[in-house]
Amino acid sequence: MLEASCHCGAVRLAVPSSPEFMIECNCSLCRRNAALWAFYEADAVQVSGHPEHTAAYVWGDRTIRTIHCRMCGCVTHWEPIRPKPNAKLSVNMRMFEPTEIEGVRVRKFDGADSWQYVD
Repeated sequence: MLEASCHCGAVRLAVPSSPEFMIECNCSLCRRNAALWAFYEADAVQVSGHPEHTAAYVWGDRTIRTIHCRMCGCVTHWEPIRPKPNAKLSVNMRMFEPTEIEGVRVRKFDGADSWQYVD
């Protein structure tokens, strides 16, 4: 398990392993958050401090909510609004220590226009 937290420690994350790759998206929200996303099966991710220390932001097609810590503001993950079987969620790998994600490939995703990987 890899463990991480927001800046203040109110929200903690645990994932089963390093991701195969991380996603850098250029959509209007992700580029502002400077997030590096990694997808996991929702039931494989442990999030503590959520929802008691978090707030959600919903926009666009209203299928996901982006979660951030109410104390320090760090974006920790996003989750589907209406989860389906085998749902995935995405963890902001910037919450992890740099040494834990060092060497993990970063894929560029054009979320602003084409909705395709551009690497």
